[in-house]
Amino acid sequence: MTATVALVALVLLLAACAAGANPDVGSAPPGQEAPAGFWLGLWHGIILPISVVVSFFTDTVSPYEVYNNGNWYDFGFVFGISLVFGGPLSARRAHRH
Repeated sequence: MTATVALVALVLLLAACAAGANPDVGSAPPGQEAPAGFWLGLWHGIILPISVVVSFFTDTVSPYEVYNNGNWYDFGFVFGISLVFGGPLSARRAHRH
């Protein structure tokens, strides 16, 4: 009985963390005609630490552009994050010392 209750609680907790639909997907922000691509994703990944902090205090800044061209933006975003936080190259250098 306890295991069943724990399993149900875990499933409900995980379901509460699931992302919902974003109504802004597919709509261009003011002044932007083309969807964000690789280079803008790279830039957003690089400035992620700053934009996350700023997004806590304002509704006009978002760390991730929802009007993007898909996988290329995502790749640039993750690549930018790995440049800032070191990624696999930093782990390799730390291992040598």
